[in-house]
Amino acid sequence: MSIYLVQHGKPVPKEENPDRPLSDQGKRDVEEVAVFLAKGNIKPEKILHSGKTRARETAQILASVLHPLQDPLEKDGLAPMDDVRMVAEEIKKDTTDTMIVGHLPHLDRLTSLLTMENESRSLVGFQQGGVVCLSPEGEAKTWKIAWMVVPDLIKP
Repeated sequence: MSIYLVQHGKPVPKEENPDRPLSDQGKRDVEEVAVFLAKGNIKPEKILHSGKTRARETAQILASVLHPLQDPLEKDGLAPMDDVRMVAEEIKKDTTDTMIVGHLPHLDRLTSLLTMENESRSLVGFQQGGVVCLSPEGEAKTWKIAWMVVPDLIKP
């Protein structure tokens, strides 16, 4: 079982569009990361997202390449400032490979809570369009960072 934490791709500026959909560069970055993941045989069973336009679009691009068992689902508790404890508890109970598309600071705090049991300590330098893979360690379901990929690492 793995958890894939994805920061949404680069959005357009708020002044251009208050909904902040993905920019053309953001779409390209997410697609390149998705193709890279597919080549590595990464196949999450489900993809969850916050419902914000940029997260939904990122989830849809990932799903179009990775082909999860179900369409991407909007999930409460994944907004930038939401409490991470509810999501962390659900992750600990789940046994499926799950991809979560969200935002900072939520993803940073979730990673820190799962790996260090302290959401206030920053551990990962998330980047837009990047993915951090967490794997469980031991029966207590503590988590470790297995790998991370960001768009700049895989540019053709």
